[in-house]
Amino acid sequence: MIEPSELRKYSLFGGLMQDQIDGIFPLMKHDTYQAGQDLIVEGENNGRVFFIVSGRVAIIKNALVLMEFKEGNTVGEMEVLDMMPSAATVRALERVEAVSVSNGALYEIYKQDVKAFAIVMMNLARDLSRRLRRLDDLATQNNADVLPHASIYQAING
Repeated sequence: MIEPSELRKYSLFGGLMQDQIDGIFPLMKHDTYQAGQDLIVEGENNGRVFFIVSGRVAIIKNALVLMEFKEGNTVGEMEVLDMMPSAATVRALERVEAVSVSNGALYEIYKQDVKAFAIVMMNLARDLSRRLRRLDDLATQNNADVLPHASIYQAING
């Protein structure tokens, strides 16, 4: 089980003061998942962002493993932000400890401390942006010949 004071070292909680984390901590749900258990199921409503405290998870879409995440990573943030069904399944590869914050808890954070809410949401957006940037790099790395439409797009849009 993670202590509130340990959360400050992770990007999701970066910029928060300890008293803000202490206020958020009781709103978090603490869970343990065994290898093979799903934290999130593709196509189902989720409504929670999970923070991996220990262990590893696989991100699976259409039965294809896209990537693995470990301690310090967040999952489920897309569904919390856009309120759509889960884009992928998140499955424990080994014993996983996670804390999660639901949409309802985020609303409570907003009501209690709008500054803490803004920081958490900015951190979620930053984490998503970093992940998207990495995926863009991977998708285009040594693939210029595979993406011929890129030069057409550039010519059209200047």
